Amino acid sequence: MIETLLLNVLFLLFPVLIAVIFFENRLTNIDKYILITLASIALIFCMAFPFALEIGFIFDLRYIPFVIVALYGGYKMVFPLYIVLNGYRMLIGGEGIYQSLLFSTIIFIVVPLLSKKFMQQDAKGRVVYAMAVTFSTMAFYFFVLSFNYEQLMSDFWGLMTYALVIHMIVVALIMSLIEKVISNVKTREMYLRAERLKDISDLTASIAHEIRNPLTVTNGFLQLLSGSKTITPEEKQYLTFSLKELGRAEQIVSDFLAFSKPQSANMVYANLKDEIEYVENILSPYAKLNKVMIQVRFSNKSKLHYDKNQMTQCFINLFKNGIEAMREHGGTLLIDVSEQKKEIVIRIQDNGQGMTYEEVRQLGKPYYSTKKEGTGLGMLMVYSTIRNVKGKMTVDSELGKGTTFLISIPTERKHRQN
Repeated sequence: MIETLLLNVLFLLFPVLIAVIFFENRLTNIDKYILITLASIALIFCMAFPFALEIGFIFDLRYIPFVIVALYGGYKMVFPLYIVLNGYRMLIGGEGIYQSLLFSTIIFIVVPLLSKKFMQQDAKGRVVYAMAVTFSTMAFYFFVLSFNYEQLMSDFWGLMTYALVIHMIVVALIMSLIEKVISNVKTREMYLRAERLKDISDLTASIAHEIRNPLTVTNGFLQLLSGSKTITPEEKQYLTFSLKELGRAEQIVSDFLAFSKPQSANMVYANLKDEIEYVENILSPYAKLNKVMIQVRFSNKSKLHYDKNQMTQCFINLFKNGIEAMREHGGTLLIDVSEQKKEIVIRIQDNGQGMTYEEVRQLGKPYYSTKKEGTGLGMLMVYSTIRNVKGKMTVDSELGKGTTFLISIPTERKHRQN
């Protein structure tokens, strides 16, 4: 019995180990289906090596990968497992085929409905949630099974207790490993992004200041020259073009300076209300032009120290991206600023075109943009600003349904005592 249990656990660990070894750094759609295939193989092996109890009852751990995939991937990802489970069960034959089909169908219909709420939980919450769903499904399974017995003997109750305990322990183990893998990936991405932003911040701050001085001098001389009465109209046109290009160059330098550390002259201690209102006002005409309505809900009273200019530009970039994501069909840009557990939580949600998983992962990388004319510096500046205030930003997006940026900024920081 113990050997069979350990063998089943090994089967279930196999997809997780493969994910850690080969797919931890990236997870494209193709990789997801490879993992679904591995989960299907694990499911088949669990059914091929079941637990044979003395009372003549046989059961296995097939529903553990089935439930976990249903919670993480919903209907689309669990459907192949549903086909594999019932196809192999019919291939095995014997009694209980129709009961297995009925029970797996019920799980297939009900459990994916919980996927959205499941994904909204934190890591510990998802582990507990999966355990609760598994307990509920198996309890329902034994409830239905009890109708096949005229008298429920102690062996049946022992079987039920044994099965429930095993399922709960194994689910807790598998879910803990999965969440640890996810946590490691996110931590590494945050670390790499922070290091990248730090390098860009140091580099751009030193270079941009040196470039701005000669640009300013050149701009001044060209403006004086453009006022001369001895130059021809054609030469004046060349000067106009030169001044425009210098202005564009100065704007690029200003964008790079936004990555530098907060400037003491711009530091404020406030609750972000002025910056939100200011950005709402200046982008309202642009939003109307694109048939977008900006809806702001502000209930935050907590304050923090931040660079006013950087934070304003950060909101401009995020709001503008949300508006442009809805430019084809219009929509509503929702901005909600609240306070939760000593944090300021900023939620920016649009119902635009959305992004793929891979596009979300690329956000914040230099010169990567989902827009054809974009440079990627806007989102890079956003991540830099959030990092400067010790905040975190998560992005939830789905193609055709929109994108949600969730920013959490701590309002209390530990200071060293001299």
